[in-house]
Amino acid sequence: MRIKSKLIQYFSAYIARDIAKWQSTAIQDQHDILKKLISKGKSTVFGKDHQFGNIANYEDFKKAVPVRDYEGIRSYIEKLLKVTNMYFGQECQKYFAKTSGTTSGVKYIPVTHDSIPNHINTARNALLNYIHMSGNGDIFDGNVIFLSGSPELELKGSVKTGRLSGIVNHEVPAWVRPNQLPSYATNCIEDWESKLEKIVEETIQKDMRLISGIPPWVQMYYERLLEKSGKKTILEIFPNYRLFMYGGVNYEPYRTKLEQLVGRRIDSIETFPASEGFIAFQNDLNDSGLLLNTKSGIFFEFVPLQEIHNPNPVRLSLEDVELNRDYALIINNNAGLWGYDIGDCVRFVSLRPYKIIVSGRVKHYISAFGEHVIAKEVEEAMLEACAMHDCSVVEFTVAPQVNPAEGGQPYHEWWVEFATPPADIAAFTTTIDQAMCRLNIYYNDLIEGKVLKPLVVRILQKDAFRDYMKSQGKLGGQNKVPRLSNDRKIADALVQFTVSKH
Repeated sequence: MRIKSKLIQYFSAYIARDIAKWQSTAIQDQHDILKKLISKGKSTVFGKDHQFGNIANYEDFKKAVPVRDYEGIRSYIEKLLKVTNMYFGQECQKYFAKTSGTTSGVKYIPVTHDSIPNHINTARNALLNYIHMSGNGDIFDGNVIFLSGSPELELKGSVKTGRLSGIVNHEVPAWVRPNQLPSYATNCIEDWESKLEKIVEETIQKDMRLISGIPPWVQMYYERLLEKSGKKTILEIFPNYRLFMYGGVNYEPYRTKLEQLVGRRIDSIETFPASEGFIAFQNDLNDSGLLLNTKSGIFFEFVPLQEIHNPNPVRLSLEDVELNRDYALIINNNAGLWGYDIGDCVRFVSLRPYKIIVSGRVKHYISAFGEHVIAKEVEEAMLEACAMHDCSVVEFTVAPQVNPAEGGQPYHEWWVEFATPPADIAAFTTTIDQAMCRLNIYYNDLIEGKVLKPLVVRILQKDAFRDYMKSQGKLGGQNKVPRLSNDRKIADALVQFTVSKH
């Protein structure tokens, strides 16, 4: 092990001890963060508009600051885009993270000097904690790659603006940069397929030890490496490959295929980064729960999912949450976001320490008939069916069919691209439907009451989802296919790729 790796191994022990310490002080840390945020926010325009000077406790805060989505704070953001002084958050903005929303179009999320450590240090902590757990300090004796969007930034007023993954590229610590691939020039290529070719060219002869990215795009990277090298597994190309880090989507539907491409199971760590803040990370290889980032400049609130569309929803602080309930995640942070609904739905799987899983997106659901099916339910049903019928999928999405062209009762329509198809597609479809009835009582009631007929699976041709994402200009980077939609925009676009229906 080289000197750098030995130093990293030593530092990782310190980080791991610190993480273990703040796991036990989460409630007090959250109270302290809220107090500090309110104190610092008093002098901002937002703080004055919402009378921060009169807030003495969390109950006062809830009365003063409503829950809002991006549309609710758009007027503040638009003013921020035109000025450079302290208008909305605690200080001048360092960046704006540019992202897209289903209803708001392009969104500009403030990133300040205060909030940068939340993004950078949390990613560092997740990695160093893994190194301490595993003893794999020699990761930095080789190369690491973060498959991300372009780091090129544009100016909005005087503030640099771009995708979060591009912003983070500018803030990567100096001790990581010598090991990091791809090159800056390659990372700036916008077209994903052209960029992928250059990434493969730059890495195929390197000693890759850590690969990070969203699973479907990492799969494309693996497949192109194998095609170009003529090898059968990624471990033949990168024999020292140690760790796969990912976030943004559930890994389980992709795991079988990716491990087949790699050659065996290697360590994997899930993270939960968002433009609004780094929310959580997996701190234990043997526990899939994500440790909530309770000491990093974010005060978290939780709204029971069934309440989120109410004008005055129930809001809970960390000490009042319960296990196995779905909550809309609300954040208040040192970038100047207040009562902000980030659109993600989480479920606590542990309260000592506080660990969550991401159960879906608040706006990604099906409730055309009152069933309110969420992403976690369709993913669990698909995993169960694949295990039972010895098959695997590349990708899938689900939409309601309210007015079937063939007539008859409506149904849920599952659009599936298989890597390995089941021997009996009809039995596979029945297994999914039975799993959904067990996982969602409202869906079960609709099936039993014959309001819905059992779901229909539409088999899609090879590369259907890649072709669809390419047609939408969303191939590669941090883009993801929604697991389910309450409308038929995606479903109707996939019709052209259909092979058969069951």
